Amino acid sequence: MDVLVSHLTENWAMWVVSATLVVAAVIDGLYLKVPNNITYPLILTGWVYSLATGGLVGLGWSLAATFFGLALLFGLHLIGGMGAGDVKLLAGIAAFVHIEHTWWIFVATTIVGGLMALVQIAMSGDWIKHWTQAQAMLQEIATVRNADKLYEISQERKPRMLLLPYGIPMTVAAIGYFAFAGLI
Repeated sequence: MDVLVSHLTENWAMWVVSATLVVAAVIDGLYLKVPNNITYPLILTGWVYSLATGGLVGLGWSLAATFFGLALLFGLHLIGGMGAGDVKLLAGIAAFVHIEHTWWIFVATTIVGGLMALVQIAMSGDWIKHWTQAQAMLQEIATVRNADKLYEISQERKPRMLLLPYGIPMTVAAIGYFAFAGLI
C-alpha cells in the first residue's frame, strides 16, 4: 500500500493530466469537440508545473514543447483534417511532458488513431467509400496547395464522412505512453 501511495504522489501531475485527457476524450466522443475550457487550463497548468518543478529552464522547455505540440498537428487543422481542440490537447500534454515525450506521444497517437479509423471503417462495412474519400483527399492535398481552399473543401465533405474524435486515440496513446515510460 505504501508503494502505491508513494507512486501516486510522486507522479501526481501525470495522473491529473491522464484524468483530464479522459474527460476530454469522453466529451470529444460525444460532441466531436474538445472544449477550450479543458485545453487552455491544461496548457497553463503545464507551464506553471514546469516553472515550479524546473524553474525558468523548465518553463522554457515547457513553452518550446507546447509550440512543438501545436506544430505537429496544426497543418492538419489548417486543411480541415482535425479540430483545433485536438491540436490544443496535444499542446497541453506537451506543456507537461516536454519535447522528448511529446514526439513519442504523437507517434503513438498516429498509430492508435489509424487503428481506430480502420476499426470504424470495418464496422461501417463501406471500404470502397472510405478508400475513394482517402484518395480524393490525397489528390486535393497534392493539387490544390491552398490551405484555405482545402479547409473549405473539407467542410463541404464533412457531413458525408465518418469522423474520428481524435481526442480518444490521443488519450489512449498518451496514457499508454505514460505507463510505458514510467510516468504513471
